[in-house]
Amino acid sequence: MEPIASATPEDKPAEYILTLSCPDVPGIVHAVAAFLIEHDMNIRESQQSSDPEDGTFFMRVQFTSIQHRPPHDFPGIRQDFESVADAFGMTWRLTTTADKPRAVIMVSKMGHCLNDLLFRAATGRLAIDIRAIVANHPDLGYLADNYDIPFHHIPVTADSKPAAEARLIDLITDQQIDLVILARYMQILSADLCKFLEGRAINIHHSMLPSFKGARPYHQAHRRGVKLIGATAHYVTSDLDEGPIIEQEVARVDHSHTTADVVALGQDNECSALARAVRWHAENRVLLHGHSTVVFR
Repeated sequence: MEPIASATPEDKPAEYILTLSCPDVPGIVHAVAAFLIEHDMNIRESQQSSDPEDGTFFMRVQFTSIQHRPPHDFPGIRQDFESVADAFGMTWRLTTTADKPRAVIMVSKMGHCLNDLLFRAATGRLAIDIRAIVANHPDLGYLADNYDIPFHHIPVTADSKPAAEARLIDLITDQQIDLVILARYMQILSADLCKFLEGRAINIHHSMLPSFKGARPYHQAHRRGVKLIGATAHYVTSDLDEGPIIEQEVARVDHSHTTADVVALGQDNECSALARAVRWHAENRVLLHGHSTVVFR
């Protein structure tokens, strides 16, 4: 018996993701579906939502080519959709699932989020292409070595901060980075850098703010008898820790938990919330809406 031939990448149909937002008027879903039918596309997943307060419509559609259309037809599909988008005043984005966002992960000394992201990416559970790790301390270089990822130690002081951020911008530009992940990077980014990274940088922090600011927040929370601790993943803006929220995670604690228990729970929250936020961003499931987000999970 001859072996069954496995499908090559060329045999597989291209898969696309369309996201859009526009004023909510009748006919949007029909127009999108009609366009996909006309182009021999099969919808695999479709989600939509409308904001009743300002009348904005949001949609995410994931679809494949019925005719196994090759990925190099992608520019033509984009061009053809422009007439639909213009008719409804859409802000839109069309990508292929084969394109992994090129990412830089930024860290300081705490490695739990970095280690989690590296493992998920290496095992295929997180569709990002990690091009570099940037740290203001050298401590976590061994993790980069373990995964064979370039490690850039860029120290930051009050005097060196402009030069350090300039080096970071050069790296992001040279590597054509799509996403910057602040995985417990304990530095405040300048307003100019936040503007440069707008919509493509995700941060994680404990979500008990504005309480328990500064060092050792979980220790502070434990001393005050806090019963819920959490973590918040959000887009970076010049408003410190106040960017549009993508995901949050919480855990309940009580009198039986030690400080070490609370710290461990808090770090688990941070890993989970950040990983989900990065995955949803990478899969184009997050649409920015002013100071908020629409997340199609």
